Amino acid sequence: MAECVLVVDDDPVQRRLLENMVRKAGYDVLLAEGGDEAMSLIADNPHIDCIVLDLVMPELDGLGLLARLREQRLNIPVIVQTAHGGIDNVVSAMRAGAVDFVVKPVGFERLQVSLKNALTNSTLANELARAKRSREGTLTFKDIVTRSPLMRAVLRNAEKTAASNIPVLIEGESGVGKELVARAIHGTGERRSKPFIAVNCGAIPDNLVESILFGHEKGAFTGATERHTGKFVEADGGTLFLDEVGELPPAAQVKLLRAVQEGEVEPVGARKPVKVNVRLISATNRNLSHDVKAGRFREDLFYRLHVFPVGIPPLRERPEDIPELLRHFLVRFGAEEGKTIRSVSGEALALLSRYRWPGNVRQLENAVFRAVVLAEGDSLGVDEFPQIAAQVSGEPAPLAPAAGDVSELTMLADAPAMIVEPDQPAGPSWHQGGLPLLDSDGQVRPLEEVEAELIRFAITHYRGQMSEVARRLKIGRSTLYRKLESLGYSDPGGKNDSDAVQIVDPE
Repeated sequence: MAECVLVVDDDPVQRRLLENMVRKAGYDVLLAEGGDEAMSLIADNPHIDCIVLDLVMPELDGLGLLARLREQRLNIPVIVQTAHGGIDNVVSAMRAGAVDFVVKPVGFERLQVSLKNALTNSTLANELARAKRSREGTLTFKDIVTRSPLMRAVLRNAEKTAASNIPVLIEGESGVGKELVARAIHGTGERRSKPFIAVNCGAIPDNLVESILFGHEKGAFTGATERHTGKFVEADGGTLFLDEVGELPPAAQVKLLRAVQEGEVEPVGARKPVKVNVRLISATNRNLSHDVKAGRFREDLFYRLHVFPVGIPPLRERPEDIPELLRHFLVRFGAEEGKTIRSVSGEALALLSRYRWPGNVRQLENAVFRAVVLAEGDSLGVDEFPQIAAQVSGEPAPLAPAAGDVSELTMLADAPAMIVEPDQPAGPSWHQGGLPLLDSDGQVRPLEEVEAELIRFAITHYRGQMSEVARRLKIGRSTLYRKLESLGYSDPGGKNDSDAVQIVDPE
């Protein structure tokens, strides 16, 4: 997914020029006529990546907007532009937090370089800050990399639990980021200054589970040469995260139930229980309700843990996150390996988007790490992902121009790669090789006909989600609906994305 740039300028002509240049540079664009409208857009769009800001505006001007951003601790890179290039204006803007300064009218090449530098520096700074918060145990939901509407809904739901001590059970496949969500719950709540203790229940031998979780006294069993407090006591006042809780043996499940119910644990060999104040978050990649029916997991413990379930969707159900996670991992591993990766080819991005990722985010992370190590230049291509390419090679090809096919290359040269999932049917008149530009007589097809076909394809590909269709086609929703009406199509959902739009050929 392309980064989003907010253009703030009271001059409609300048706004239009900047919008065209920013889109030409490959970014999404939001427009604001003044500082107050810009602040509203920033509040409604948490993923604005950069701001191009005019200094001289009525009411809330550029310097006033920079002050507002600083007050609200919003670390969005700002490129200031003005028709007055005096040194005083430059100094004032930089002191107020701007990262660059351009003079009107700015050229495309100058703006492109400024945007690229601002976004690169911002991404690196964010990654360094995120790494620091990870070490300190203060990660929050803002640190979770996602642009998927599905994942955002899950995170909004999980964030509601942060201010409470309600037991949370995080469900999801291996590698989706269950521990990251648990750390965000802890880092957002009142216990963030207290310990966060993570325990992988599946990695503990059965005969040591009780000792590790609840502790033991010296001499309680053979080899117990000293007293051990246990993970519950270590997490006292903070959060205990039990990963893969479904792997606990029956005996440990009984003691865990008592610890949850009574708020106390009984160390092995101890004469009396120990009171603990622990926020419990559990996670599992298994279906615990099925395990309860099969007798593998205690029903009473299940209901104690399953008070507030949070289901994390697998990566294949949130493909919007792949480009964002890819950028995140590239910055991190590039810094660790001392390499600068400036771009990823469209073919490589298409390859990664088509893959089903059975290992989810963890598998993508490892694939990017390997690609960065293999990279010999500053760009990643298909050759840097040999294992993924080998597994995808038997699947249908993505919608991309074939080598040497000039007509299809011209059609798609400036467009982002479009992927057809293997289980999605294609539309009535397109194929996976691209949209043909020549008719059966070898003549160039009318623009209106090609445009109609592309719109029809986009609506089918994005399952009728009109906001997504408009964003991907880089047009406004009102423009999209006007085009549909002119082509004789209608939106049975009443221009509402809650109902998928069904496209039926008017003929």
